[in-house]
Amino acid sequence: MSAAVLGVCAVAILCVTGVAGIGMLYPRDSESREVKNLDGMWNFRADMSPTRDAGLKQSWFSQPLAKTGPVIPMPVPSSYNDVTQDKAIRDFVGWVWYDRSFFVPQDWQNRRVVLRFGSAHYYSMVWVNSQKVVEHNGGHLPFEAEINKYLNFAGSNLLTVAVNNTLTPHTLPPGTITYESDTKRYPEGYFVQNLQMDFFNYAGIHRHVRLYTTPTTYIDDVTVTTDISDGKGIVNYQIVAGGSTQGNSIKVEVEDREGNVVGTSATFTGAVSIANANLWYPYTMMPNSPAYLYTLKMTLTSAAGTDVYRLPIGIRTVQVTDTQLLINNKPFYCHGAAKHEDSDIRGKGLDYALIAKDFNMLKWLGVNCFRTSHYPYAEEIMDQADRQGIMVIDESPGVGISTDENFSNESLSHHLEVMGELVRRDKNRPSVMIWSVANEPATNKDIAAPYFKSVIGHTKNLDPTRPVTFVCNHHYSDDKAIPYVDIICFNRYYGWYSDTGHTEVIQLQLGSDMDGWRSKYNKPLIITEYGADTVAGLHRDPSSVFTEEYQVDFMTEYHKLFDTRIGKYLVGEMVWNFADFMTKQGVKRVVGNKKGMLTRQRQPKAAAFLLRERYHDLMNSTHHL
Repeated sequence: MSAAVLGVCAVAILCVTGVAGIGMLYPRDSESREVKNLDGMWNFRADMSPTRDAGLKQSWFSQPLAKTGPVIPMPVPSSYNDVTQDKAIRDFVGWVWYDRSFFVPQDWQNRRVVLRFGSAHYYSMVWVNSQKVVEHNGGHLPFEAEINKYLNFAGSNLLTVAVNNTLTPHTLPPGTITYESDTKRYPEGYFVQNLQMDFFNYAGIHRHVRLYTTPTTYIDDVTVTTDISDGKGIVNYQIVAGGSTQGNSIKVEVEDREGNVVGTSATFTGAVSIANANLWYPYTMMPNSPAYLYTLKMTLTSAAGTDVYRLPIGIRTVQVTDTQLLINNKPFYCHGAAKHEDSDIRGKGLDYALIAKDFNMLKWLGVNCFRTSHYPYAEEIMDQADRQGIMVIDESPGVGISTDENFSNESLSHHLEVMGELVRRDKNRPSVMIWSVANEPATNKDIAAPYFKSVIGHTKNLDPTRPVTFVCNHHYSDDKAIPYVDIICFNRYYGWYSDTGHTEVIQLQLGSDMDGWRSKYNKPLIITEYGADTVAGLHRDPSSVFTEEYQVDFMTEYHKLFDTRIGKYLVGEMVWNFADFMTKQGVKRVVGNKKGMLTRQRQPKAAAFLLRERYHDLMNSTHHL
């Protein structure tokens, strides 16, 4: 078995075929657009052949999947790993196949029809009626294609998807495959996927699959930036039309919550000024009127008809000084949590009930910001951050970048493309305050300096309105990439991974560390991870590691140190983690990472009450800002 057959390298080049236009606007119904959901129970089959390529060689896409061999029902969206009782599927590495049939209304024939995937992990190939329509390299981000020429408008259509979860040195996150040929110790064909990140490699079609329509001339993309000037809210916009560009006209209206028009324009690029604007604030800064969203209504008129698209927008600014993080020119202190998009049986599959529960628990804790550790979350999660006033450090899947090969030109090219996709998707969200390009890369290597100078510079070119960072776990004396960030984010586990069980060292070591970063770089700091594994219900007095008491003692020492640096240069603290999450099997993890304030079932541990009291105190002391 070769890596080229097994992994995503089976496709020689990055290939995103069938995509038209430059935008990736979220599918929304309007007077001119219609959305059809293709979620549900699909047919599913894992390619268990020794080389994992039987499906491609035998063209399983050329007929219904059930005719190629046994299939099982599989929910979409979901991760396939935890749905069945089959260990082979839970741990499967390679190509899996899905299919389902669908119909399209005949009156769609004269409209543009687009097939969109919210995300699939990791490499995807898609066929409609046995014809390939799109390929995509990467998990966690959407991809789509126009499919009119492949559709049967007079009957049933067959949609087939192949997804490969193999991680290579050039994927994000990266990984490797180990093959064992000693048949006295391993079965024939034995191999394992080696992970370079500390969470389970959930796979499958993770988010919505939808069809949507537009007129043949349509609003393809919009970029919105906002500003504040003399009490007025300024909405700067740039609209890109798709299809014919001849004779098009645009009408731009900004509507308030009640649907009243408060500003208009009639150009594709321009600005709308709103007197006495309601600004978008995190809920902890403006508890009586947080997260005010306007609607940017765009009406494109052309010979092909009229296209209407509505985009929720918030008017706010983000700035970083040498001592502060400012939202709308007011100091903001992030009391937050790192999260994982992890929901038991659905893995990383979209779950509205879990989204609602998580945001209720975030506000119960007093969290006003979270980091999308360590990959972009679903757009529906980001919608709630926009609506409920919770700031977001929006992070790419760049976790585990540790070997020289992970810093190669091939890896860099893919990383740049992923950042482009992330910014394109989330650039208009008021909740996104910082872009994070990676988590805990090996930035102590000399090769990291040019690599991250390129990735950070590219991201700032894509969006010059937001700070850019990565999350560091190296010492200030040997990190090579921090000079390129706008704000320092770092992870520390004193008293856990070092000096385990000794909480008395935490304040001394963390204080010295933080002051060192500050002295060397004169930039504000956010501690983006600190935490201790805790088994819910495990108690001991005096405290010891893995007990609920130790987690409380551990965090208390960190909080004492934080309080001495708030107002000087510390602008945020984020506990690791919001909730327990699944990892690969290993002797250091008992059914996953247990550093959560909550269990995977979203029940609070003792430390959750400690954190809640602290965050609500912080909220009450700073909300007047």
